[in-house]
This record gives sequence, C-alpha cells and structure tokens, in this order.
Amino acid sequence: MILGITGGIATGKSSVAVMFSDLGAVVVSADELSRQTVAPDSEVLIALVARFGPEILSADGSLDRPALADIIFADPAARDDLNRITHPAIARLADETLHALKKAGHQLIIYEAPLLFEAGAESRVDQILVVSTDPDIQLDRLVDRDGISRAAAAARVDTQMPLVEKISRADYLVDNSGPVAETAVQVEHVYKELTGLSSK
Repeated sequence: MILGITGGIATGKSSVAVMFSDLGAVVVSADELSRQTVAPDSEVLIALVARFGPEILSADGSLDRPALADIIFADPAARDDLNRITHPAIARLADETLHALKKAGHQLIIYEAPLLFEAGAESRVDQILVVSTDPDIQLDRLVDRDGISRAAAAARVDTQMPLVEKISRADYLVDNSGPVAETAVQVEHVYKELTGLSSK
C-alpha cells in the first residue's frame, strides 16, 4: 500500500509523515527526491540555471532554494517553467524508489508530495491523505518557518491549489490545527486502518 500525503504549504505534511515513520511506515519525500535531482552539475540544475540565471546558485554551486523560491512565487510563468524542468526527473526517481520499496514487501509506504495533485501524480499512490490546518495557523507557521511577511506568506498560499479542493479529493484527512498529541491520534488511527491493526 502506498499512501500519498499532501496538503497546503506549512500545514504540517512532513510532521505527519514522521509520525507515520515512527509507527513503522517507510517514507519517501518528494522534496528529498527533488533535492537529489538538482545536485551540483546535474542536468536538471544546469537547465534551471539556463532558465533562471546564475543567481539561483550558492557559492558552492548548489541550488539556492530560497533565491529560486523568491522568483517562482512572484511569477506564475516562472513557476510553470520550474515544474516543466523538474517534474519529469522527480517522477522518474519517485517511480523507481516506490517500485523498489513495494518489491521489498513493505506493508505501508508513504509518499509525501506537496504538489501531488498539481503534478498529476495521483496514479503513483493507492490512496491519498490530506493534511489540513486552520488558515490563520497556516500563515503563522509559514511566517515563522520562512521568515517572511504575512502578506508574502498569503501570496505563497495563493499559488497552490486551494486546500478545500485537495480535501475534497482525499481518502483520509488529518487536521493539524491543534496540539501535536491530537494530530498523532489521528495518524495512528489511519495507520492502524491501513495496516489492518484496527481489527485486531
């Protein structure tokens, strides 16, 4: 079973994925796969520099992700170009990784993908869990996490598919608005259901 975890920016997807990992699931992060595809001197990074310029590189030749984020969140066309360049490489690596884990016999594999719907990657997973949170809490977390203004945080939220639409397409929902313990209870319930433990 491959469970896709997605949701809005700063809703707590990674935290929920860690909770599944702690319970025994194997987690594959699309963000981590993305980092692998843009390693220094990789074809994808070379293509990104050709499109966005050398200012997206750090001094050591690696991708300066915050610099790239500033560009793509301010320009829908740039964001489309980023996705066009990176998504095929991420998709190939994701397919290879998930196939290998499934072949190895893991009972529950988590594919944490912030842009699961936007990238049209639903077919990569068996079911989908959306992590939601109160909109004000979401903005607060994004401001704290990225050190940006509330207006900038709201603009970044607006670039993504509305959370309500993602929720409407979910098989499972975890509300991450409250204390960590409350989220953990929800995650454990889903984990037990997907692994058959709830009936034992």
